[in-house]
Amino acid sequence: MRSWIDLAIIAAYLVGTTLFGCSFFFRKGKGDGARTFMTGGGHLPTWAIALSVFATHVSSISFLALPEGAYDKNWWGWVNSITVPIATLIAAMWFVPFYRRATSVSAYSFLESRFGAWARIYASSCFLVMQSARSGIILLLLAILVNQLLGFSYEATILVTGIATLVYSMLGGFAAVVWADAIQSLILIGGTVVCVVCLLVYTPDLVVNAQAAWEAGKMSLGSLSLSDWGSNTFWVLLFYAICINLQNFGVDQCYTQRYVAAKDAKAAARSIWGSACLYVPVTLLFTIIGTLLWMYNHATGAVPAGMKAAEVFPWFIMHKLPTGVSGLLVAAIIAAAMSTVAATLNSGSTVLLEDYWKRFFPSHAGEKANIVFLRAMTVLLAAVSIGIALAVVWIWGKDNNTVLSMWYVLQGVLSGGMLGLFLIGAFSRRTRPVHALIATACGFMAIVWTTFGQRLLPLPWPLHVNLSIVFATLAIVVVGFTLPALFSKVPLAEPGKKE
Repeated sequence: MRSWIDLAIIAAYLVGTTLFGCSFFFRKGKGDGARTFMTGGGHLPTWAIALSVFATHVSSISFLALPEGAYDKNWWGWVNSITVPIATLIAAMWFVPFYRRATSVSAYSFLESRFGAWARIYASSCFLVMQSARSGIILLLLAILVNQLLGFSYEATILVTGIATLVYSMLGGFAAVVWADAIQSLILIGGTVVCVVCLLVYTPDLVVNAQAAWEAGKMSLGSLSLSDWGSNTFWVLLFYAICINLQNFGVDQCYTQRYVAAKDAKAAARSIWGSACLYVPVTLLFTIIGTLLWMYNHATGAVPAGMKAAEVFPWFIMHKLPTGVSGLLVAAIIAAAMSTVAATLNSGSTVLLEDYWKRFFPSHAGEKANIVFLRAMTVLLAAVSIGIALAVVWIWGKDNNTVLSMWYVLQGVLSGGMLGLFLIGAFSRRTRPVHALIATACGFMAIVWTTFGQRLLPLPWPLHVNLSIVFATLAIVVVGFTLPALFSKVPLAEPGKKE
């Protein structure tokens, strides 16, 4: 980063976002009460919630990984986005009304009413661990980029960004998170569009180089082979993406909390459709950036020889974009990171309150104690996320490829059983707690086997580790539906009935 103007843009964004988020603490009636801290009081406009869902879904992982994947290989990373409308349709038709009828803000209270406390604790624990890991990886990826661009240390970037996000999330609560997300989304979209325009202008002979990219397979969605399940083919990624996105929209507290925060069910449905209408084209732009970078290098040979694919986009931002635009792009990437981390902090503190504090210490769960607990847990979760980011720096190193690969594995492994457990709870009236427990154990074993056990019990063909969430979900659903049919004839109560 060569100009004080770029640094001023980045600093203005960080300070402005933090102060704006903190201002909600001082607004009369906006910072009081645990329910308001968790949902914003039900007064947030639909468009702001839509932008917040979009910002929660998009992170610096998407911003960096999609251009990298498109530059190095093809559009395989965008396969995830193709399944978002499917998950959105299911969420709008079923998940939104389901959670709007719930009496608890937590997405996991339903599981206790169906299968007992163990199910609630299991699912909420999976969520907390997965989201804390995600926030840590996001902070680390941001630190890697900022180090390449500005030369700032990894530790400094992680601490500054993490603490800034913590401060406004802790003081302003859900309303601050949503409104900050909305602003960050606009910065993210604006920065992405400007980058695409710059690449289009800088790349000579666009038609010729687009044809070259097409012939090189840079615009394909990956291999369509139905026999290769050990690589990131189109079908592996499609099944993985279906499970991940159904889990996001169906049982992830970061999303379901926004359904409850909307004014009514129709507003909630419109908000997630609005987010989907942004997510699909914006992630396509991320992917196009990678292809345009390949075309730019194909035409000019400007990318230094031997540079890793993960380093090309940061190099372009630093060396080729005009003054001011570089600062805007870095601010956009920081915005993507902060918005996702903020959602994790607020939703995580909500889960800790609803599923643990109120569940196990009801006599202490008064209104004042609850708001103090929420803010304290926000600090704790931020400390955990920052600690994970620093630990990865010190233990695993500072390689984008290593970190991204690690996250793709972790996301499937850490979240594998949540979706399946919720599905049998919601759709199988005859599934009893013991059946659900056995099914969950089978799902966990499917994760372990897919991730580690193929060396001991291999199939005739290898399976990619991204399929762990697919097999875990299938195992839980199949076992959860089969056991009651074999051993039980007594149906339980309606699955939609909550505590």
